[in-house]
Amino acid sequence: MLRIIDTHHHIYPPRYVAQNLQRLLDDAAILPASAYQNWSPNLALEHMDRAEIESAITSITSPGIWFEGDNGARARARDCNEFGAEMMRDHPGRFGMFAAIPVPDIDGSLAEIAYAFDVLKHDGIGVLTSYAGQLLGDPAFDPVFDELHRRKAKVFVHPTMSCCGNIFPGVSGPTIEFPTDTARAIASLLLRGTFARCPDITFIFSHGGGTLPSIVQRIVGQLRHLTPEERARIAPKGVDHEFNRQYYDVASVAVNPAGMAAVMKLFPATQITFGSDAPFGSTTQIAEALTRLEFTQSVLNGIRRENALRLFPRFA
Repeated sequence: MLRIIDTHHHIYPPRYVAQNLQRLLDDAAILPASAYQNWSPNLALEHMDRAEIESAITSITSPGIWFEGDNGARARARDCNEFGAEMMRDHPGRFGMFAAIPVPDIDGSLAEIAYAFDVLKHDGIGVLTSYAGQLLGDPAFDPVFDELHRRKAKVFVHPTMSCCGNIFPGVSGPTIEFPTDTARAIASLLLRGTFARCPDITFIFSHGGGTLPSIVQRIVGQLRHLTPEERARIAPKGVDHEFNRQYYDVASVAVNPAGMAAVMKLFPATQITFGSDAPFGSTTQIAEALTRLEFTQSVLNGIRRENALRLFPRFA
């Protein structure tokens, strides 16, 4: 029976792939060119059906649609978002989308946010953890998050390579840098005050929050160096409140029992959603891994469906 709601599921619109294939290959260094070129909505549905995924809220993954020094980001965002809307129309109830926006292009982002929500009726907005080394908490991006706050938006955050890339031969950049950049982005959103300033944004972070569970005590420790006034501005209700009201998907981390235990220890079970990371992660592998983690049926139901359903009730 198809029941799972997948909040971490990537799509590859043909025009986007044709125009950016080399960027995709350089960024991930994992999948062959054919994986992007042969992707289709029907192929995605086949994989979803095998894993009992009823609905997938899709997104554009790293390297995204904004490239430093390039002026085509607005067109790429619009093309990808309209493709996602077409999938939603063609397959009712099976697909949603986190719309792509060119975050450093503030005016372009604000225009695409309006179009995505008001015209295309997307479910939320998808962003990367950083743009040309600027993490999401950078004050330059405040106008974008202020508008998302005004709209009470759901924001899916996917990692990218912020600074280090391929740190040594034989290891792809995403292997270490992706979970690390997720932790950087979460720390920046907390310590630069975005979480507190925008409480009506609900963030969904990839891969169980990346390396955050291992370094959370270091981030909390940073607050001790601030004045009481600064702490009141950044985390007026405490760090736990800010972290525990966000959501974290199980893509990648579900196959690592130790990593998953850390995620479940740090965050409430109500804040964990299913993520396949398709086509990078196996939809069936993640689904099967969850059943081996000895969760109660209530916790498992929450991860597979109920937690995401609170965020996206239209998939009921």
